[in-house]
Amino acid sequence: MRRFILSLLGVAALAVAAIAVLPSLISSDWVRAELGRQLSAATGSSIAFNGPVNLSAFPYLAVVAEDVTLSAEAEGITAEFAEVSGSVALSSLWSDRLHIKQIALDRPVIVLEEKAADEAASTADRGNETGSGDPLPALVAFLERSAIESVSITSGTFIRRSAEDHEEIVSDVELTLSAPDVDDAFSLSASARVGERSYQTSFTISTLRSLLERQPADVTLTAEADPAPAPGLTNFEASGQVTLNANGSYQIRGGEVEAGEQAFSLNALFVPGERARFLVDLEADRLDLTPFMDVAPETSQTEAPAADTAKPANLQFLAGFDADMSINAAALTLGEISASDVSFSAALKDGELAAELGHLEIDAGSLAANVATDVTADEPVFRGRLASKGLDIAKLSALAGESVPVSGALTIDAGFAFRGLDGEAIRKTVDLAGTIGLRDAAYTLPGIADETMREVKAKKITARIESLAKPLRVAGRLQWRNKPVDVDLQIPAADTILAGNLSAAGIPLKLQVKMPDANLSLDGKAALAGTYAGKLGFSTADLSAFLAGLGQSGAESIGPLAFNGHVDAGATGVSFQNASISVNGVEGAGSGSVELATPLKIMAALNFDELDLARLAGARSRAPQAKAAKGAEPADVPLDLSALRSIDATIKVNAKKLGYGKVFAGPVATSLVVSDGVASLTLPEAPFYGGHVVASLRADSSQSEPSIALKTSISGASAAPLLTDMAGFKHLEGSLKAEFDVTGAGRTSGALAKSLQGNANVGFSDGAIRGIDIANVYNNLVSLMTSGFKQDESKATTFTELGASFAIEGGVARTEDLKLVGPLIRMTGNGAADLAQSTLNFRLEPRLVASLKGQGAEISTDGIGVPVVVEGSFAAPRIYPDLSDLLKNPDAALAKLKDFGLPINKLHIGDLLNEDGAGAAVKDLLGGTLDKALKDKAFKQEEQQLSIEEIIGGEPAPKPDEAAVEIPTNEEAAKADAPTEQPANGTEVPSEEADGPMEGFFKQLLR
Repeated sequence: MRRFILSLLGVAALAVAAIAVLPSLISSDWVRAELGRQLSAATGSSIAFNGPVNLSAFPYLAVVAEDVTLSAEAEGITAEFAEVSGSVALSSLWSDRLHIKQIALDRPVIVLEEKAADEAASTADRGNETGSGDPLPALVAFLERSAIESVSITSGTFIRRSAEDHEEIVSDVELTLSAPDVDDAFSLSASARVGERSYQTSFTISTLRSLLERQPADVTLTAEADPAPAPGLTNFEASGQVTLNANGSYQIRGGEVEAGEQAFSLNALFVPGERARFLVDLEADRLDLTPFMDVAPETSQTEAPAADTAKPANLQFLAGFDADMSINAAALTLGEISASDVSFSAALKDGELAAELGHLEIDAGSLAANVATDVTADEPVFRGRLASKGLDIAKLSALAGESVPVSGALTIDAGFAFRGLDGEAIRKTVDLAGTIGLRDAAYTLPGIADETMREVKAKKITARIESLAKPLRVAGRLQWRNKPVDVDLQIPAADTILAGNLSAAGIPLKLQVKMPDANLSLDGKAALAGTYAGKLGFSTADLSAFLAGLGQSGAESIGPLAFNGHVDAGATGVSFQNASISVNGVEGAGSGSVELATPLKIMAALNFDELDLARLAGARSRAPQAKAAKGAEPADVPLDLSALRSIDATIKVNAKKLGYGKVFAGPVATSLVVSDGVASLTLPEAPFYGGHVVASLRADSSQSEPSIALKTSISGASAAPLLTDMAGFKHLEGSLKAEFDVTGAGRTSGALAKSLQGNANVGFSDGAIRGIDIANVYNNLVSLMTSGFKQDESKATTFTELGASFAIEGGVARTEDLKLVGPLIRMTGNGAADLAQSTLNFRLEPRLVASLKGQGAEISTDGIGVPVVVEGSFAAPRIYPDLSDLLKNPDAALAKLKDFGLPINKLHIGDLLNEDGAGAAVKDLLGGTLDKALKDKAFKQEEQQLSIEEIIGGEPAPKPDEAAVEIPTNEEAAKADAPTEQPANGTEVPSEEADGPMEGFFKQLLR
């Protein structure tokens, strides 16, 4: 500005000198030379008139010169003028005061060359020696001896050049200056274009004499820019009273400033010099920063800049001076945010701007911040720090127009940096480092009605941000249900902090939650409204206990649960893909969806290696017991299928193995359908224990009591492993063909088992009954009658066919048509299987073929009466021959022994069985004493059938913990010694006490 004013003064001097030399003018050449010489001497510059010079004396003394050049090397100024004109009043010729009517500079091109640092310093020193650099005193001194009605510049161009910077051009300069008298108003108005921005300014001083006398003078300043150099700075207005101090500075008191439609009271100090300095204090009752935010600056409608040539907004207009500023506002608004007691200060020195927000009180709390930047940069970089001891989260979110389920205080102590002045540039370049914390915070979990369950609390938790380019990590301990919850959360800080709409877009996150009874992991994107998309992992050792802790129920049968997969969850439903699921140890994988309606709508396709419906339903696997305790009943657990009423589901199942407990078929492809409280599972024909199985299962919870219906058809299955896996029954082999049709209902598993009804047809082929060889029983009747029978798993009764049909009622399956056909034996039988108690009670009636070697026709065994009894638990049944009927009819027994080819003629049977003597005693023994013993022992509490030892020996086999019970016998016939040899494998060890009467009798026969 100083150089510009000096140039104007030089031009004015040129015009005045031209008038002064008019009387001595002789020719145009001489005029040009003389004007140039005198003006050069007067201004200290080199001035040349290269074109025509025209003079006139009326009505004013005037001169018009074309093609004028000026060079002031010391100042680094060169100028070219297309035309210079000036005129003075004729009265100036006889007056001591010069009255300039007009000075006009047409199309000037003024070039300012920036000097090197050392040269500039030398020039500055010279300037300091000669004056302060303030042009106003020189202008005032000039105006005391003159009057200027008008000084104008038309279509001017100013060019600034420097070795370090690119060329800066100020074009389209239009300027008008008026100072008619030192006691009149001084006015200056100008317009220009810098790059793509146009400026207009005006400046007035009420009277210059007041300044000279160091008295207050009214001053006004206005400025406009198009487009605005920064949001909200389209126009600027200032007014007040200015006073010239003794040290050459200007003091402004009681001023007013309007910028961006904001009004301030102003007190300022301007210190002129090579680098002017401003000290400004602004105060406002209310300050609205909204116009200064990211608003697209208005562009001149007449000349909009091209998109590819537009330059970013900068602060270079602040580079030419130094300043200290303070702003205090009683109230401040920024959009929906309001604040009070605002304290702001800024210092600008040598192009470095530092600003500090000392205090900002808003509804949510208080903030403090500072920022610094280099205003000389084309695109300034801002660096600063933001701090708050606590901002109320609920109020802060309300100010941002959001609603978040978090309460508490937000603490901040973070440094920041960004580049540029517009919002888009800031979002692209902003970075943050420091800490953000929560104090006395609570988060409300969505979808949980119980307030005690949905609130998560944190006394204090802090997150450290290394950079917005790195994840924000929060690790700490929360409290939920009065239990500790360890949390490790990672959030991409840039996406989270800079996202325009967190509620809709969601927050990318990685979350690990460890609780005493469960673990949760998330790796996806969650929105504050409760939606989530991404990976989800959840595991608990006992889901029923975990849900019970949440006050929920309905999963009593589920213990261990694990889920890992991709989930899309929203307000109306959840879908999952590529998921692995483990329920009670049953592992599967697949995809599906759950629609959160009433009832729940579930669609899924799952794959399993082994789908155990028993484990899935919560059954605990247990090995079959070797011997069930007498009177013990299977565990009775509640049967609750009410959950079926709350869902509609279609679940496609593919399993390599599908079954219940230890019984499996597969591979299987089927579907589980749940509708109106009824679940249906159809098992198409599938491989099953070497054969095939077809089944359908229906579970109905629509009535007051849950019910189950099962239909099964089995063909060609291997019976031994199937029955072993199914019931622990290991005594039957062969190829199985069976059909079952069973229904039942009950509120507990026991009630359901006792209600089972229906029918079953079972057939075995080419198999064997393990534990007894019935043909061998008849081959060794005498041995059995002397030493007893012991079940031997190495023995077997083979058959080609074994079949029965069962009627099931009240949980008991009964048959009257059991039939066995074998190479040595035929059997019929009847009995029952108690499905509720898991016990058997069958009686088989064998018939032998012509000989024990399998030749000839059947031989009736009715006279002998040795049926086979199968009784006890499924897992440990007793299989033995019942000899009680044999010994009730000894005559027929001996006859049958003869039919079998035994050598009874060598045993003196007749003597033993006649009517007198010893025979009478034996018959009496067989017919009376034995009969009494049978009656006395037939209904013993511990055994349904007499043991062979009781029947033959007259006493029970000794037990480990009790003595033998004696039965009255004929003492004369019972004095045989105890055997001294150990019995062969598979027989009971006889008592070491005295032989009973029957044992002594048969020993005599065999002696």
